[in-house]
Amino acid sequence: MIMESVRLNKYLSMRGICSRREADRRIAAGEITIDGRTAMVGERVTGLERICFSDRLIGEEEKGQETEPVLLVVNKPCGVVCTASDKDRAPNVVEMVGYPSRIYPVGRLDKDSEGLLLMTNQGELANKIMHAGSLHEKEYVVTVDRPLQETFLKKMREGVELKELGETTRPCLVKQEGARRFRIVLTQGLNRQIRRMCQALGFRVVTLKRVRIMNIHLGKLQPGEFRKATKDEWKELVRRVYGKDGVWPEIW
Repeated sequence: MIMESVRLNKYLSMRGICSRREADRRIAAGEITIDGRTAMVGERVTGLERICFSDRLIGEEEKGQETEPVLLVVNKPCGVVCTASDKDRAPNVVEMVGYPSRIYPVGRLDKDSEGLLLMTNQGELANKIMHAGSLHEKEYVVTVDRPLQETFLKKMREGVELKELGETTRPCLVKQEGARRFRIVLTQGLNRQIRRMCQALGFRVVTLKRVRIMNIHLGKLQPGEFRKATKDEWKELVRRVYGKDGVWPEIW
């Protein structure tokens, strides 16, 4: 039970309901109430309030039991979305996995992309992975609509100005693997970043597949398949996220 007040989005994340970003979206949409009134983005709670998420009372089902840490390695297929509030009602990754306890995606992989997606019930771990300043590596294999050129690869490596976002992408690793295929390692997660980078340079992405997040690899998982992270994967992920001398959460 929380006694000191925390922001509502953090509280929902700590409870394993959803990430802080998703919580803010749900709060703004009026889907969360506190003691019968509609919650506001940015307000604080202690955990003693009656908090409802999509008409479900938070906290009742957790009373008297420990929450087992969960980290799933998922191969998200194209056409599946990472948010339950998708406007076109496309298949949702939470429903696809059908895990018996409440979990949610760590970050996003857009509807038209496939590959590695982590899902967990560990809110603070998820937030640290997604934090924009963390420089955590994410690796992708991309095919485009026409043959690659050295000038394209050079500009992708050095950084591409995305005028619509008012951002220039960070320098990154790019390696050509075929006439129209390349591998790219990013340390930031701008909205549809790779697609925007390619478009800015006159190319269109045909396929985009994420194959690694830090030390977690997609491996031989087929689209729609998932597995639990191994103990060694857990330990190394936590070491990278919290640092060698940091305070590690009690996962095992």
